[in-house]
Amino acid sequence: MINIPSTLKISFRALRVNKMRSALTMLGIVIGVGAVIAMLAVGKGASQKIADQIASIGSNLLIILPGSTSSGGVRMGAGTQPTLTMGDTEAILRECPAVADVAPEHGGIAQIVYGNQNWATGIRGTTPNMLNVREWQLASGRVFTGQEVKSGGKVCLLGRTVVDNLFGNIDATGQVVRIKNVPFIVIGVLEAKGQSLTGKDQDDTIFLPITVAQKQLFGTQFPGMVRIIHVKAKSTEDLAAAEKQINELLRQRHRLGPKQENDFTVRNLTQLMQTQEQSSKVMALLLGAIASVSLIVGGIGIMNIMLVSVTERTREIGIRMAVGAKTWDIRLQFIIEAITLSLIGGVIGIILGVGGSKILSTFAEWPTIISPFYVVLAFCFSGLVGIFFGFYPAYKASLLDPIDALRYE
Repeated sequence: MINIPSTLKISFRALRVNKMRSALTMLGIVIGVGAVIAMLAVGKGASQKIADQIASIGSNLLIILPGSTSSGGVRMGAGTQPTLTMGDTEAILRECPAVADVAPEHGGIAQIVYGNQNWATGIRGTTPNMLNVREWQLASGRVFTGQEVKSGGKVCLLGRTVVDNLFGNIDATGQVVRIKNVPFIVIGVLEAKGQSLTGKDQDDTIFLPITVAQKQLFGTQFPGMVRIIHVKAKSTEDLAAAEKQINELLRQRHRLGPKQENDFTVRNLTQLMQTQEQSSKVMALLLGAIASVSLIVGGIGIMNIMLVSVTERTREIGIRMAVGAKTWDIRLQFIIEAITLSLIGGVIGIILGVGGSKILSTFAEWPTIISPFYVVLAFCFSGLVGIFFGFYPAYKASLLDPIDALRYE
């Protein structure tokens, strides 16, 4: 029967005798575990940041842009030819079963003035549906009504960045601002959404009735023209169906022949963002895999040191065998030494990995998320490294002939 307490005692005593060697042997495991935890924390933080940005633009979102013009064979790009109308918006909501809601947009950049303060921002003429399509909540006040859109009501909703730059700590709701010398009553403030994936400040904006934007602020080339149509599908699974239905409907409404190109562009923002999120996750796993290489290197270091230890302690092994130690007693001794080195190195590596992640997050302003699962995984992996790379030296030690071992000088 294997005497485990005695074997543990012998193993720990051997490690204490060679403290410097034990510390240097653990170094590879410490660096490996710390690097794995830090890299996975960075990758998970980046994935979470992208996921938050996806949520901020709204879910199941499609964007319809007008077509492009051509001049002398040169195509000017999407949005240069006005082809979308309020009628298109109403038809999409009415005739596309996969669509949950639609919001048109017509606007531009303009200076907004309050008292002696002014700020240039994006003005977005739209309908009340925009808040549902973009899943945008109100921090205070109310949204403008459908009746205010029909009558061209001079009311607006301000983004958080606009409020901060114009009003500071003053409550903006109920105040009067001027856009192109047209007075508007602030009826609400939008909740902060932060930056988009492209780095654009989503809170630097103003929502107001689209009829006012069309008739008084920015004008139109023809009645009812809009610059963008935002579409929300009923679910993620309905995105492809919604896109197909919209393409078929708009081609029919715009009287496009079978061989004519679309005079509009439908973009699936949700799929684009999800692709970026998936890429971020793959990058996180890649970083973790690269960091894991140092764990393998640390394991090889343990194996080399244990092999040297077997050679140095050949006579000790012979004495143990001579007094009755079994083959598994010898194997277990060296396996325990290897596992102990790995696990102690793993604990130190966890501390350094967590600390390094916090420092990176604080000073480099890089988002990091430390997952308990990854911490446990790295610790268990360090233990497996000890078992794997400690087995061969232990196996080699257990095969020594007692007589030859006692004669070894």
